[in-house]
Amino acid sequence: MRFTPTKRAASAVLLAAALALPCAAAAPKQKTLKPGFNLFSKEQDVQMGAEYAAQVERELPVVPNAELNKWIHTVGEKLARAPEADKYPYTFKIVYEQSINAFALPGGPTFTHTGLLLAADNESQVAGVLAHEISHVALRHGTNQASKAQLLQLPAMLGGELLGARGGLTGMLAQLGIGLGANSLILKFSRNAESDADVLGSRIMHQAGYNPIEMARFFEKLEAESGKGNWLTNMMSDHPNPGNRQKRIQQEIQLMPARQYNGETGDFKRVQQITKGLPKMEKPKGAAPGSATGGKVEEARPQNSFKDFKAQGLQMQYPSNWEVFGGGSASVTIAPRAGLFQGQDGQTAIGYGVVINQAKSQSGDFQRDTQALIQQISQENQGMRVTGNPREQRVDNKRAYLTMLSSKSPWGGNEVDWLVTVEMQGGMVYFVFIAPEQDLNNARGAFEKMIQTVRLGQ
Repeated sequence: MRFTPTKRAASAVLLAAALALPCAAAAPKQKTLKPGFNLFSKEQDVQMGAEYAAQVERELPVVPNAELNKWIHTVGEKLARAPEADKYPYTFKIVYEQSINAFALPGGPTFTHTGLLLAADNESQVAGVLAHEISHVALRHGTNQASKAQLLQLPAMLGGELLGARGGLTGMLAQLGIGLGANSLILKFSRNAESDADVLGSRIMHQAGYNPIEMARFFEKLEAESGKGNWLTNMMSDHPNPGNRQKRIQQEIQLMPARQYNGETGDFKRVQQITKGLPKMEKPKGAAPGSATGGKVEEARPQNSFKDFKAQGLQMQYPSNWEVFGGGSASVTIAPRAGLFQGQDGQTAIGYGVVINQAKSQSGDFQRDTQALIQQISQENQGMRVTGNPREQRVDNKRAYLTMLSSKSPWGGNEVDWLVTVEMQGGMVYFVFIAPEQDLNNARGAFEKMIQTVRLGQ
């Protein structure tokens, strides 16, 4: 069929219109983000956060500097005013801790480590981390994960009179094995949750006048450095990279209305100067991993079922009736609550469990470093003695030593302490396995399995 010029023009217009329709339909839109399945009410999120925050402040040194607190409050409140923050009663405090990290509890209490303030390049990067943490609160990721993990037990327990119950909401959660340990469901999120917190955090930053790309740059910077840092203090173990982080945030920025990013206070250099000059702060006297009241040996004895412990560069299994405590610049303790005892000096004695730490090489010789560590531990623990010479073995196909020690048990009598040192580049990772001497036969199998399942990265 032949077309006249008029028909051709009309056809071209119709064709152009037809081609334009699919393009309009496929125009990118912002992802709709909302909290997932949850057995907790928002009020219970707030209650839980307040109870856990009180525990944090009993166990970690909160910085009292007025100028720093005013600054972190100013930055945090600016972000919290964004509609997507969902009007929780957010609070912002700084913890004296050299590790690079920050965390927000359900309901809004947010804590920033001094190490993060020193690692950031600018205020916007700190704001990015805070916006990311606020997003976890607004999307209720912590209580969502707890709900999915305890789907059967939670409904009956949440139906009780929790607000006035002894031990409160967190006391109830402790009965289900949910606490603030290093692998806590409340604070350790999936990559999907991290991706959603990135996206929502970028929107919150944009509304507060901070450039959202700085959040991605900071996380990318830490990701690049993660292999070089201390696996006990690495932020990326708590904030796994969801993949293409910077690209995803750049895509989100393109969907936002254009604006000038003028949110910075201009005080960040001063903040870093003050942070560098802070006097060393110790943990509050009596700080302990949870409530250390002690219990019966039978209650502390390791069960035959095991859980996975994962941190940056370390994986192992541990008894399912034990909990993980710590994970800052100090050691990690994996122990049952019945095996923890509060001493008169305010220190926590461990009667059953394992302490994990690492040490830099002082001599360049692994065997001599092991001997020096044995001497140091013996000096720090009155009455401890060596009951056998270090025995060389392999842990995760790495050179290691097992040394048998003995000391007084909080239950009375003696305890057995297995010191396992494992050679690593530039130093060692070491484990102290602790059990009452009379219960060693019940502990031996669990200790051996824990050692066998250790996997260490460089």
